[in-house]
Amino acid sequence: MHLFARKDLEEAAALVYRHMSPTPQYVWPQISEMAGAVVWIKHENHTPAGAFKVRGGITFMDWLRRGGSARGIVTATRGNHGQSQARAARAAGLAATIVVPQGNSVEKNAAMRAFGGEVIEYGRDFDEARTEARRLAAETGLFLVPPFHEEIVRGVSSYGLELFTAVPDLDAVYVPIGCGSGICGVIAAREALGLKTEVIGVVSTHAPAAKLSFEAGRLIETETALTFADGMAVRIPVEEAFAIYSKGASRIVAVSDEEIAEAMRLIYRATHNVAEGAGAASLAAMLKEASAMRGRKVGLILSGANVDAEVFQKVLGGETPPAATVSK
Repeated sequence: MHLFARKDLEEAAALVYRHMSPTPQYVWPQISEMAGAVVWIKHENHTPAGAFKVRGGITFMDWLRRGGSARGIVTATRGNHGQSQARAARAAGLAATIVVPQGNSVEKNAAMRAFGGEVIEYGRDFDEARTEARRLAAETGLFLVPPFHEEIVRGVSSYGLELFTAVPDLDAVYVPIGCGSGICGVIAAREALGLKTEVIGVVSTHAPAAKLSFEAGRLIETETALTFADGMAVRIPVEEAFAIYSKGASRIVAVSDEEIAEAMRLIYRATHNVAEGAGAASLAAMLKEASAMRGRKVGLILSGANVDAEVFQKVLGGETPPAATVSK
């Protein structure tokens, strides 16, 4: 299942590197000791927007700019995708309208505005915000940027290319799943390089749609996605992404908000890096499967650091923050 040739990903990476440097991957001894494995953490929290999504924004906006007809974009997000698209749109001279659910992260909203986006709050969750973004695109003629697109995945794949080039003999990699560009990017890089690394998806027990769909072999929606790990808070899987990870992943692991909060604390204590909920989920999943990973070489995707200070303060204080909820 080859999504891209290696040349496609190398060209995407070269474009990404005009805007940012490659991110590092390190072995942190305290985490490796706890896991009984050699654990490589890929630090996507070190990008210019604090998360891996910035890569796909760069390649997508380049593709859109070459098309030449868009005067602006509209998209839906919980934050990191929106920062990516707002940042790339401003660099391309385009307006960006970003739809987020009510009660969204205050600090992610502020970051999107700082990158030049107009932020509109609508709906009780990401999926309702996504419906409103589609309506606005039809009403205004702005280009609707989907949460998942071939050009977004091609850009995101550059982090997988970096990781697998640096550590080609990884036995397994754990990747959080929201709309799916991250795990699909890792799968694409693995396939392009002809590696055998096991790719394991991670979801929240409170937002298990991707896992339920994977295990059923068909798309399954959930009624809610109430997790404080907002990067994974998706009720409706993206069909195009599911078509890739349903074949390219070996399994999907669900972790609780309590396990995610503990992983955030561990990452901070052992590495002094900040991880948002989705960013720590890969560690939570690996620790849940520690007996199976013992003695192996494992990669973890720390997908982002964009957690509100108030939420992170609660986590470091030993709490598990509640999910942000709004009424319809």
